[in-house]
Amino acid sequence: MDKRRTDEDKNSALKQIIDNAIIADGVDDIFAMVGLDKPNVGLLSPEFLEDVANMKEKNLAVDLLERLLRDEVKARMKTDVVSEKKYSDRIMETLRKYHNRAIETAQVIEELINMAKEMVDDAEMAEKSGLSPDEIAFYRALVQNESAVKELGDNNLRELAKYVTGQLRKSTTVDWQVRDSVRAKLRNLVRRALRRWKYPPDGADEAIELCLKQAEVLSQSWSI
Repeated sequence: MDKRRTDEDKNSALKQIIDNAIIADGVDDIFAMVGLDKPNVGLLSPEFLEDVANMKEKNLAVDLLERLLRDEVKARMKTDVVSEKKYSDRIMETLRKYHNRAIETAQVIEELINMAKEMVDDAEMAEKSGLSPDEIAFYRALVQNESAVKELGDNNLRELAKYVTGQLRKSTTVDWQVRDSVRAKLRNLVRRALRRWKYPPDGADEAIELCLKQAEVLSQSWSI
């Protein structure tokens, strides 16, 4: 079997692993092809990530981790602008250093696995927060300002996130992104909310823009 065919088989195997394909015959062969046991739990579980870290073909481990992480970002963060940008930028920067040979293969694997663990921790935090997925997205936009976290505290920021989510959800329309008057109204709505909660003025403009970007990605589902 030539190298091209081998690479095609491995890429196909990676895709089936990431898609979590369950095939009556041969599912064990798919994992065996890339030197892995079939995971008993999720693809980002500590046990499976450890198996990936110990793969003999380190370049293949990097490919698998990249695809797993990008798939996680696409699936879980498509309506969370802060998390999507945070992880997408980190993946891109880590791979840039890897392809420029600024870091060793073992180091990039370690960085990608740590990123995967952070994603799992973020998801668990969101589930335990008592906030809805939409509220969590706005909460993450509001906590980007460190002084806001220090001055307002977590409970106040959670309540602010709930309020902003509810107000924006009631006020957005399908075409609001292209209507300057509506955008101005929503911007003022968020600004008033920040003032009411005594959000630090130095970070208010950035928080407002993040909230509007967040509303933009959510508005389609809100209008259904």
